[in-house]
Amino acid sequence: MKKNKLMKLVVATMAAILFAQATTGLAQAAKGDQGPDWSKYQGYSGKLGYATDKFVLIQPGGTYGGTYIDQLTYQSQVNVAKSNGLKVHHYLWYGVGGSSELGVKVVDRYMPQIESNAPKGSIVALDYEDGASGSVKANTDAVLAGMDRVARYGYTPMYYSYKPFTLAHIDYRRIIQRYPNSLCIAAYPNYSVTPKPNYAVFPSMDGIGIWQFTSTYTAGGLDGNVDLTGVTDSGYSKQPSKPVTPPSNNNQVANQDYAQNGTFTTNTTVNVRSGIANNSPVVATYAPGQSLNYNHIYIVNGVVKGRYTSYSGQQRYASLGLIPGQSFGTRTTTTTSRHYIIQYGDSFWSIANKLGVNMYTLAANNGKSINAMIYPGQTLSY
Repeated sequence: MKKNKLMKLVVATMAAILFAQATTGLAQAAKGDQGPDWSKYQGYSGKLGYATDKFVLIQPGGTYGGTYIDQLTYQSQVNVAKSNGLKVHHYLWYGVGGSSELGVKVVDRYMPQIESNAPKGSIVALDYEDGASGSVKANTDAVLAGMDRVARYGYTPMYYSYKPFTLAHIDYRRIIQRYPNSLCIAAYPNYSVTPKPNYAVFPSMDGIGIWQFTSTYTAGGLDGNVDLTGVTDSGYSKQPSKPVTPPSNNNQVANQDYAQNGTFTTNTTVNVRSGIANNSPVVATYAPGQSLNYNHIYIVNGVVKGRYTSYSGQQRYASLGLIPGQSFGTRTTTTTSRHYIIQYGDSFWSIANKLGVNMYTLAANNGKSINAMIYPGQTLSY
């Protein structure tokens, strides 16, 4: 009898151990998995790596400083990936410099396609490896604004770049403090065909979830990635632990408003919302030291807001302070416009930096986008 009880205890214990091992293995199922990433350079059919690959990162498009580049190869690549049993994840070319507003617009532009092709919780990485502004703070704010936007849609945000560029232009510890293990970092040993990662050249940084270990995964060139944490299971066998939902609008209206033109220079991070309500979605942020030109003032339940026109012609509302007595920066009212005569070699970017204003607002206030042609001798108001 005792022997039977002992045997039952052993069997039950072993079953518990095996179950724990099985569930642990399931939770970490994707750890060590490999897969390529594709853009237009892999053509309409993509480029398969190895039969053991489990996932692929596909680019639907992105922006270079406000110019959008849509990948015509995107949808057919998704179809090929799915037909080959690969988990589809995404990345966006994120050339937004230090503009949080542009970062949010990029995410909003491509999320409808992503939602049609990949499950909630899957990865949307922001490929930030070119066009950084001179401000590490503004660059990091812009990356986090995009990642926050991705999370609002219910997807897993990641930051995609390489180590030297990141250390020069991004405060990556702010990123991993908000999104642990969210870095996708590229570092290659050489340009020989490399089917497996060489950990002797691992880019030692905290928070790396995916390592792009080669650009020559196969002959002829192909980026190869390894999942270090199991993150490529996201959306397929697991969901984000803390899904983020956008705040809903309500019927808030201004308690007070009055016409006023002025310039506001921030001394802290300032939220910009799409509507006048205090819980309207945040669509951008201004970093300390940045300026905006507003054309109307509203006070909504104790929050002072300045209205301005974005480069795309939309009305935006920046939080300037609280009532009573707490300002988020310095406000200078203006009664007359100032003017700048365009010089040879100028761009909206260089002019805005020279004048200390936001380039998108500068362009919008002159009825243009930042991509519009400008010529020496023309006059801009600011």
